[in-house]
Amino acid sequence: MFRILSRLPRRPAAIRTFATAATPRTRRGLLWAAAGAVGVGVPAYFLTQDYLFLEEAVGAREQVPFLALYPERGGRKNLPIVTHQLDDRVGEEEKPRLVIVGGGWGAVSILRNLEKDKYNVTVVSSTNAFLFTPLLPSATVGTNEPRSLLEPIRKIAARVHGHFLEAAAVDVDVENKMVEVNAEGDRFYVPYDKLVIAVGAASITHGIQGIEHTVQLKTVQDAIAIRRKVMQNVEQACLPTTTPEERKKLLSFVICGGGPTGIEFAAELFDWVNEDLVKWFPRLLRQDVSVSIIQSRDHILNTFDVSISEYAEKRFKREKINVITNARVQRIEKDQVVYKDKKTGEEYTIPFGLTLWATGVAMVPFVQALSEKLGAQNHRRALLTDDYLRVKGTDGSILAIGDCATVDRPMEHIKEIFEKADKNNDCRLNREEFDQAIQYTKKRFPLTKQYLEEIVRAFDKYDLDHNGTIEMEELTKLVRDVESKMTQLPATAQVASQQGAYAAKVLNGNYERPFEYRHLGSLSYLGNTAVGEFNWGYKMIGGLWAMYLWRSVYWSEQVSTRTRMNLSLDWTKQALFGRDISIV
Repeated sequence: MFRILSRLPRRPAAIRTFATAATPRTRRGLLWAAAGAVGVGVPAYFLTQDYLFLEEAVGAREQVPFLALYPERGGRKNLPIVTHQLDDRVGEEEKPRLVIVGGGWGAVSILRNLEKDKYNVTVVSSTNAFLFTPLLPSATVGTNEPRSLLEPIRKIAARVHGHFLEAAAVDVDVENKMVEVNAEGDRFYVPYDKLVIAVGAASITHGIQGIEHTVQLKTVQDAIAIRRKVMQNVEQACLPTTTPEERKKLLSFVICGGGPTGIEFAAELFDWVNEDLVKWFPRLLRQDVSVSIIQSRDHILNTFDVSISEYAEKRFKREKINVITNARVQRIEKDQVVYKDKKTGEEYTIPFGLTLWATGVAMVPFVQALSEKLGAQNHRRALLTDDYLRVKGTDGSILAIGDCATVDRPMEHIKEIFEKADKNNDCRLNREEFDQAIQYTKKRFPLTKQYLEEIVRAFDKYDLDHNGTIEMEELTKLVRDVESKMTQLPATAQVASQQGAYAAKVLNGNYERPFEYRHLGSLSYLGNTAVGEFNWGYKMIGGLWAMYLWRSVYWSEQVSTRTRMNLSLDWTKQALFGRDISIV
């Protein structure tokens, strides 16, 4: 073998030298060639994809089912029944129909976790985009643009080849398994085999007169309207014909409710005042701006640890934000809020240019109608479900998740706590035993803090025989009254998202255990800083780093790369150029 190789002609020395010297140059050439291929290939790929979509659209009418164009009528109201869709694919009619009503956190979580080819999915929502609600307050002053918080539902539903109908669900025909839908006055039925209700909730009004004089912060349209109103008030305050009294009223902003939404709106508004208003508007306006928060409880952010609530109150006091606690709004007039101090009973008024109503949750009309139709529903603010999120009073084909639902666990833990606290086994709790039971419950079930406050205040009211003790019957009545007014889980995006993921497991058929909510933590923005508490016990209280952590968490929770890029650009533009002050 060696002889054969030795007889082969050797490359000339010049060629060997050229090959060795050309190696780095060749590598650079290959890199440039690869870069050119990517630069040309990627645009070519997307252009080809566009061409393919256009090619598929040719002759699409011939492929649309006849019943999609001309649906049959039926049902109790003889309405069109949408058994086929304009974008049906071959074989879809053989799959069970899944209808998801709503386009919020719960609905999106289902779409992201559902098996791709298991159901013929239809999403019914009055808006065609998912809204990232935790950052909605930032859109009221221009920190983030509204479109940076939106992702089209059609893009999210495309993962499961889902259909989308921009319409509002108004009723459910439970017997015939059809959802009645209203689209700009046109009503029709959407049949289902499985139905998921994820429509969220409305703000509770507590019967307060004059709610029509307030604004709410539930939708992106609300944020745009608030931004426009704030700018119009400021511009009007700059006019030479505006009197000092009118100017102060125009620049008075009142927030009814001391939860995260109201607090974050106040923080964003004050950021705008301190960073943009003072730069571009007459300096006189800064002295006339006032922000007031009216909270019915002892502290703002009352679902957080007390140390966090106190820090928020101290910070707002330094910023001259007027925090009014233990006060209840009596009525809202056209240009002033009337509230009463719960301790003294005295009434006070605050003139306003804008009032935000940011209180608890209540049923939307669609959920209210279904709740009244089902005999097993007795909750005042949400649909009752079992531990698997199936609506009580149905055959298990209807699930409810998010703010519109609550898990029915009325006495499950209260009995256990009662028996543990009853040291002498006399079937009654004295004041000391009752306090111990409350402290034990707070430790074991942190999310029950605000509900237990109601129980503590109601001790004397439910001590019917006035013997200074609470018997099992009295405690049972007390807890049932409290639970009929409150949901078991907080009305947050975190809860809805986890419920959506679990509901997808139920629909996929691979679930065993009941739903259990894992509280990962809570965050709130306070103006160039943030606060939070996490499930491992750590509390984040202030500091510039806290704001960036708050942003990072919400940036990572985005549902698309597009919205992440938009948020990054918004924050960069705001840091470099300030917020946009134009009125659109």
